[in-house]
Amino acid sequence: MAFSGVQKVVFLVVLSMAAALSFGGAEAALTCGQVVNKLMPCASYVQNGGTPAANCCGGIRALYGMAQTTPDRQSVCNCLKQAVAGIPYTGANAGLAAGLPGKCAVNIPYKINPSTNCKSIK
Repeated sequence: MAFSGVQKVVFLVVLSMAAALSFGGAEAALTCGQVVNKLMPCASYVQNGGTPAANCCGGIRALYGMAQTTPDRQSVCNCLKQAVAGIPYTGANAGLAAGLPGKCAVNIPYKINPSTNCKSIK
C-alpha cells in the first residue's frame, strides 16, 4: 500500500505511542491498513495545526487500545516507520505530531521520534 506524504507525516504521531504500550502477547493482529484508517483523521491537524478533530483523537485512543500485545505494538511501529521512511517533514509537522497524544488525552511516557527502534518495544 502506497502512502502519501501527508499520511506519512501523520504517522509520526504514533511512533512513540507504540513504544508506550506495555502489555504481553504473541502474534500481531493489527494490520497497517487498520493503523492508517485510525490515523487518517489526524492528517489535517499535523499539516495545519489548530485543534485536533474528535475523530482524530478517537482514532488515536482506539489504536492505543488495540495494540494490546508486544507483537501488535511492534507491528504498529514498523508500519509507521515504513510509512514515514524517506519523506521530508518539517520541524513544525514533527512538533504537532509529538504534541497530538497530549492534546487527545492519551498519556504516553515516550517522546515521539521517527527513529524509534521497534524491536525495543515490549
